[in-house]
Amino acid sequence: MTDPVTIEDRVPRLYDDDGNLLLQADDRADRVIMLPSGDPRHASTDRDRIRIQWGQHLLADLLARRYRTLVCGVNPVNNTHGIVCQLASLLPTSQWNAHSITHHAKVFADSAAPDEVLVLKYDMDAVEVIAILRPPGRTHFTLADLDRGFRKVAQMLEGRRDRLPCASVSFLGAKSNRLIDEHDREPSFETSLRTMFNAGYRGDIYPPLRMWELAPTGVFAAYPFPDSLDTMRQGGF
Repeated sequence: MTDPVTIEDRVPRLYDDDGNLLLQADDRADRVIMLPSGDPRHASTDRDRIRIQWGQHLLADLLARRYRTLVCGVNPVNNTHGIVCQLASLLPTSQWNAHSITHHAKVFADSAAPDEVLVLKYDMDAVEVIAILRPPGRTHFTLADLDRGFRKVAQMLEGRRDRLPCASVSFLGAKSNRLIDEHDREPSFETSLRTMFNAGYRGDIYPPLRMWELAPTGVFAAYPFPDSLDTMRQGGF
């Protein structure tokens, strides 16, 4: 006669030995709570979502060649603190640096209309950077800029297997190229995701590090979010 199955036996074990007990996060730990969504048995060849890479490190993944293309922002004034310059300094075969990246952006900005959104390319050998150029004379991006930029990005990625897989920054919490909504404040993560998705982008996205401490609010691993979220916002269950 076999022993009866206990509740503890049915719960999946994450770690060996006493790891499950030792790694119980408390309120002081930076963490997110991942919520499941969708049916994993239903799959499609269509690129129908943006994957959200919670807990992952973008620079490390780029250096490990997990992506062929990075989407980020660039400006014609100073990109020293931007990810494009950080990446250029870390890639051993890149011939770009902070000065040349900014000079390249300035050449195009000087010939652009005041509100024109251009998309520039920086070939860093191991990674191709597709950079949305902040309109000249501005200190930030708007959601309209993001929409126009990602429509061009989506076209540049369409049918180009040599540029996939692709990852993007979230444009939130940026030091060099802030994103501002119509109320002159940073938009929600959902708003930025919706803007990119509606523009046609279907790659991966990396949330800002400060969003790793969102618990107890639950997060989803992909966008669009499930319909149940709208149902709850409207007072349903």
